[in-house]
Amino acid sequence: MEKRVQFDFEIEFTNSGGIQGQGFRLDIPGDDITDQQLADYIVRDLRLLMVGKVHIHNKTILEEKHKRLTSTQGGSEKLIDLSHTIEQGLVTYKGLPAPIICDYLSREESKKQYAPGTEFQIGKIEMVTNTGTYLDCPFHRYAHGKDLSQVGVERLADLEGIVIRVPHKEMFVINADFFRNKELRGRAVLVHTGWDAYWNTEQYFEHHPHLTEDAAQYLVECGVALVGIDSVNIDDTRTGTRPVHSTLLGAEVLIVEHMCNLGQVPEEGFTFSALPPKFKGAGTFPVRALAKVRS
Repeated sequence: MEKRVQFDFEIEFTNSGGIQGQGFRLDIPGDDITDQQLADYIVRDLRLLMVGKVHIHNKTILEEKHKRLTSTQGGSEKLIDLSHTIEQGLVTYKGLPAPIICDYLSREESKKQYAPGTEFQIGKIEMVTNTGTYLDCPFHRYAHGKDLSQVGVERLADLEGIVIRVPHKEMFVINADFFRNKELRGRAVLVHTGWDAYWNTEQYFEHHPHLTEDAAQYLVECGVALVGIDSVNIDDTRTGTRPVHSTLLGAEVLIVEHMCNLGQVPEEGFTFSALPPKFKGAGTFPVRALAKVRS
């Protein structure tokens, strides 16, 4: 059932004055929306400037059919999260340790350091860099390859994207033929197999969809910017060789593995972003990968 939100609002401007609204209704993509998200949406949608405080009152979630045109009809944009959640104990790749997520400074301990009523949490995370949905850059495979700090943001953000659909129930081995007669140059090529349905299960680590060496060579020849897959590895892990990693990273083509939700992304008409922190001396790190879908 589609959901809408009904609410009243007051908006104060930093250069004096303000506006109010009562009984507004807006479409929302999920089952709920926070006051902050709603405030941001109003300001952006009304194209307001010099906005100070935004007050939301009498918010009610309604089950109603959406009134606005969809993104494919009205020219708006939609963001789709293509990343898995990283949590305590998550095993991303068999044989690698799960992350440990804990307090470095707990809220209870912080009370001893701050004024009454003031408390903070500072977290501590211990994990291998190959955790969750992550990006590989050349340093992951090659000692003299570029590390995360050396990859420019233009290689990571707002890349024109294309989705190649190869359902795992039909094919596990993805060769160059699946990429022929496609517009690939300069794009993020995302391979949708549906294998993410088995995420966090034993089956996820079994024989999985993967690319072949000739597919990697063809993608390099076509000048792609990045290749992603919603599988446990872009290579066949049953042997010790990694020809796809070697070929792509050797040509400075970035890789994103363990993606999800590619079924929600159209084959074209979107941009792709996957930005890791700017670490020196690291070749892999988790990313918040997303597709921005436009009409």
